[in-house]
Amino acid sequence: MAETRGERARHWRYEELPGVDLLRARYIRKSFVRHTHEHFVIAAIADGVEVFHHGSGDQYAGAGALALVNPDTPHTGRAGVPEGWRYGAVYPSPDVVAAIAAETTTLRGTPGFVTPVLDDPYTVRLVHQVLRATDEGNALAADTLLRVVVTRLLRLNGGTLPRREVRTAGARTAARARAVLEERMAAPPTLERLATDLGTSPFALLRAFRAAYGMPPHTWLTDARVRRARRLLDAGTTPSEAAVTVGFTDQPHLNRHFSRIVGVPPGAYQRERKNVQDARGDLSVASGVWQRNGQQSTSTRTYGPAPETGPPTAERSRTAPWYGTPSASGSPSDSPGSPSE
Repeated sequence: MAETRGERARHWRYEELPGVDLLRARYIRKSFVRHTHEHFVIAAIADGVEVFHHGSGDQYAGAGALALVNPDTPHTGRAGVPEGWRYGAVYPSPDVVAAIAAETTTLRGTPGFVTPVLDDPYTVRLVHQVLRATDEGNALAADTLLRVVVTRLLRLNGGTLPRREVRTAGARTAARARAVLEERMAAPPTLERLATDLGTSPFALLRAFRAAYGMPPHTWLTDARVRRARRLLDAGTTPSEAAVTVGFTDQPHLNRHFSRIVGVPPGAYQRERKNVQDARGDLSVASGVWQRNGQQSTSTRTYGPAPETGPPTAERSRTAPWYGTPSASGSPSDSPGSPSE
């Protein structure tokens, strides 16, 4: 667990939930820069308010709401109230979500979330039950509840993500620039050199890249470096070696950017993931306790969703917006129901 001045965070994996990352955190002054995730983000807010720039504006998620972000969607994150926010999150991979959607919904194509904030205290509780089940090594409960969470969210707020087709000349240039940056991550060219090699001007490339990927090339490169560093850390590479490999000047340089995107330092990240079965004692949110609006109540030890107060919302045939291409205004942060039994 990483802890700094009242802020606590734990980012880990549970080996019985392959393809899923897990997080518990309380942040007060933390500010996440614009970044993306390869996985879906399902963040259940327990206390406080999180504000995150998403698409063309700020979104607000308070206690009892979920912040939902599709893969490869640029977004930020910060506290919306002085006391910050406390939440638990699950990050299922696109393959995990697609498999659940195929089995339990009628969605076709690539499934995703339609709106970035959903007020649903019932599902918020389920997300925290998933995390508690992993703490206690209850693989059956963790797997079952995760499937219930994903199914319910897709039924309440799911749609089909549109295909991202490269049609315009600008989009094709942006894709070529991205490929160059991926290949030359440790020693990238200047914007002018990159534009010249691609047969365009620096500002034309900058506009095309922002339109295609929701952030300028230098911000995208930092995000990509952190992604690659995560893979290296998962494979056992030391933080200092990972830093140099992906193009950061040294480990403190990696630490700064890693913490502003992942939420914990690379050393803490790697330790948790190397000890997925042993890191259960020091938890951000006490097991068995649910807090809401300043009140505590002890939950039962029985896993599983409580009875719903009303019928689940019927599934809708909708198309989810592709949030990876926000408006050109940018962001100041750049500086339902369960499956059938």
